Amino acid sequence: MRGSGWADLFIGGAERVAGSFLAIVTALTFVTVVLRYGFSISIPDSYDLSRNALGILIFWGIAVTGFRGEHITVDLVWGVMPPFGRRVLDALSTVFTLGCMTVFAWTMATKVVGAHASGETTYDLSLPIWPFYALAWVGLAISVPLLILRLVRQLTRPLPAAASTGSNTDATPITLSH
Repeated sequence: MRGSGWADLFIGGAERVAGSFLAIVTALTFVTVVLRYGFSISIPDSYDLSRNALGILIFWGIAVTGFRGEHITVDLVWGVMPPFGRRVLDALSTVFTLGCMTVFAWTMATKVVGAHASGETTYDLSLPIWPFYALAWVGLAISVPLLILRLVRQLTRPLPAAASTGSNTDATPITLSH
């Protein structure tokens, strides 16, 4: 589903943010374990920092996988459908995902506002929690336009030649061998 231009730059940026937070979580966990078990030292707020960074990573990852369509799927029905049926099912699933992500982004926005208003902070360093929530919300928020872009691309790409004949040439045949 790769095109060219601003959309690929945008999704590439989202992938880099998710990858950066994966590196942060991995490094923080590694360093914390080495310091704790090797030197009996702990990093202040390492638990809060790693769990908040993990939340940011997950929400940005949701945006990327939703756009790419690389999330876990069950293609039992989709695999036996003709190309036009697959397109309809893909579009319906993207619309459903778009609706869910829109509601999720809205509720997370209210959580960010609530965390800001409460003044909640981390335990050791008293870092405010709301910026972590806000960065996670941005990942959810960008999933909405990315899913809209995915839907537009799904609906505007041409159908395969097999669609006109009604044959399902994209299906992988089942073969039995000894």
